[in-house]
Amino acid sequence: MSEQPDPAELPEDVALLWGLRSSTRRGPKPTLSVDDITKAAVDLADAEGLAAVSMARVAQKLGNSTMALYRHVKSKDELLLLMADAALEEPPEFPPDERDWRAALTTWSNGVLAAIRRHAWWVQIPTKGPPIGPHNLAWFDRALSTFAHTSLREDEKVQLVMSLLMYIHGEVWLGTQLPEQGAQFVTDYGTALGAVVDPRKLPSLANVVAAGVFTVEPGEIVDSGDDWDFGLNVVLDGIGAYIARREGSA
Repeated sequence: MSEQPDPAELPEDVALLWGLRSSTRRGPKPTLSVDDITKAAVDLADAEGLAAVSMARVAQKLGNSTMALYRHVKSKDELLLLMADAALEEPPEFPPDERDWRAALTTWSNGVLAAIRRHAWWVQIPTKGPPIGPHNLAWFDRALSTFAHTSLREDEKVQLVMSLLMYIHGEVWLGTQLPEQGAQFVTDYGTALGAVVDPRKLPSLANVVAAGVFTVEPGEIVDSGDDWDFGLNVVLDGIGAYIARREGSA
């Protein structure tokens, strides 16, 4: 059995995320906890956006003084770190004997996307390093477990999961940073491309425009879910081809 790590030896952010930060506070047991503060901040961001989140607003929501929050969370940066991990909640369970890594990773990928989309502000929080919080690591572990019945090395499993995460994060970013993907947006974009794309300078892009890729008929519904499914299947096809190549050479 591994020994409990010494909080003094852990980076501040790791100790905070795992509830291992040592406290020198004396007196009655505090009525406020890090979990209380994090939940209040997440609820506030869900309701009003990330810009509304401040230590003072969260304290007000909890009916406490701002100083009471600082006894548990030292800064807004720490609060954002806690929020980013809390937003992911718990990953989905897979059947105990699941050997279909593709089906499991499809469930996992859709779960990550859904969790992030429930909190539109998540993408606005800067990423400062690899996943280290309890929820992030639970998702990471669940993805790695889908390769348990393959011959992949441990480092290969990590690289494949990270590649899939890059696709998911790209989808999240596009979905939050660009306008709602409606028919009018696609039509306007196609019209703009048609006006500026010179077939002599941008021949491949001109072929896309001429093929009507960005032309939407009146009343046609643009479903961004189709793009997500297509891209996800392409990524999973690549992972499948890599696994087949590795197992063929084993």
